[in-house]
Amino acid sequence: MRDLGAGFNYLIKGQRWAGRHGRWFGFGLLPGLITLVLYAAALVGLGYGADDLVAWATPFADDWSSPWSGLLRTTLTVLVFALGLFLAVITFTAVTLLVGQPFYESLSEQVDRTEGGEVPESGLSLWRELWISARDSVRVLVRVGLYSVLLFALGFVPVVGQTVVPAIGFCVTGYFLSEELTAVALQRRGMVLKDRLALLRGRRMLTLGFGVPLGLAFLVPFVAVFLMPGAVAGATLLARDLVAPDENEAEDAAEDAAPAPYTLDKG
Repeated sequence: MRDLGAGFNYLIKGQRWAGRHGRWFGFGLLPGLITLVLYAAALVGLGYGADDLVAWATPFADDWSSPWSGLLRTTLTVLVFALGLFLAVITFTAVTLLVGQPFYESLSEQVDRTEGGEVPESGLSLWRELWISARDSVRVLVRVGLYSVLLFALGFVPVVGQTVVPAIGFCVTGYFLSEELTAVALQRRGMVLKDRLALLRGRRMLTLGFGVPLGLAFLVPFVAVFLMPGAVAGATLLARDLVAPDENEAEDAAEDAAPAPYTLDKG
């Protein structure tokens, strides 16, 4: 429970950082606004077409007596739209980060700079960074897609599908949101996707404490856009502390290896 609270605290710290740095907050809004327009159009199209899609996919229900045909198709329509919304929440961050790679890279570096210490740089060209981000995002989305299919199927299980499954879905959302957001700072520190996932698994509750509230907030229209700059800032703060133990261990090892200072025995 302590790690859950700590993860949420990083989210709050990130929003505070963005609020104190108005120019960077405005700078970080642009990619989210572009992505929001694209996603809003897609969800509106899904909302209008979901019932037709379900009717096309369930011809066997045409001859069913009322109200069973309507009940089945209404339930499936709601599930289809819910799945679309779930995928939108998961993929919004990935697409926004891809669109805004140069923006969020600069924002993350500025967070490192204001917090003090080393400001890591990837040393890669912009196109190379975009390629790595796109490749890793596809890999993450494949994992998310597998979870989505499984959770969609479990949604038909009575009681469990309406209680436990949505809770698991939000945990999956929060975990992968955290991965996508911390990737901005961790890629600059030379960490590949496999290493990033292992790092987050090692602090699973901390990761969920950061990502789950953010995933819930992203369900509110327009909120995701305004939270993104602070989310990137908070994820950078989280990433700094996730890798800090390794840095501290290295410093301790260096101190242990150094010769002890000579002191005069006054006895």
